[in-house]
Amino acid sequence: MKLLFIGDIVGEPGRRAIKVLVPVLRLQHGLDAVVANGENSAGGSGITPRIADELFAAGVDVITSGDHLWDQREVTDLLLNEQRFLRPANYPAGVAGQGARVFRVDGRPPFAVMNLQGRAFMQPLDNPFIAAQSIVPTLRAETKVILLDFHAEATSEKIAMGRMLDGQVSAVVGTHTHVQTADEQIFPGGTGYLSDAGFTGPHDSVLGREIEPIIKRFLAQTPQRFDVARGRTLLQGALMDIDETTGRTRSIQRISETLSV
Repeated sequence: MKLLFIGDIVGEPGRRAIKVLVPVLRLQHGLDAVVANGENSAGGSGITPRIADELFAAGVDVITSGDHLWDQREVTDLLLNEQRFLRPANYPAGVAGQGARVFRVDGRPPFAVMNLQGRAFMQPLDNPFIAAQSIVPTLRAETKVILLDFHAEATSEKIAMGRMLDGQVSAVVGTHTHVQTADEQIFPGGTGYLSDAGFTGPHDSVLGREIEPIIKRFLAQTPQRFDVARGRTLLQGALMDIDETTGRTRSIQRISETLSV
């Protein structure tokens, strides 16, 4: 199975990159599935049903999220009504939505996606390690192909999760920092790993936002408006080739595609 995971989509430039580049990448790599983190796709913060529909129409099969999940109030409609949208699975019981699911796309082999949020330097949700241990066996009963989007700040927390799940999931890919790391690898048990997929959006920026207001904030510690930047736009993520029978990753590589103006 050829699976593309796309790092955090930031604002309109990121959405435009998805619309233009995902159809090209699907053909170029013969992709079976595309998963994207969409938690920053609405004006750089949160997601709405309309924007989710845009991403699905462009060729994204599953959308994951993270700590900006609640930034747009319309997200509740997604959580209640859209099976292809995931929130971190380690929210307390009773919270709307789902954090893991098996997907079947156009008759292709089933694959599962799980979304978890870290706790180091983040909002203290339930323990993601315990949540993973609880959820993975249920997913493996239906498919060996399992991708985890671990939305976390600390690299050590992400690596520890990958090591714990080695041999139990196909890949652990980190999101949240918006900085693509260069540590893609396959652990001994066959789990592909990348600490951070990077972000899809304007890269002449500070993590997708205009540069000057953020510098002013650091200089003066006064409130600033952090608008989404413009200019050079990249689609970043990880491309994986996964054995459908065993769930082991055969290869994992970073991608960083430029959107031509």
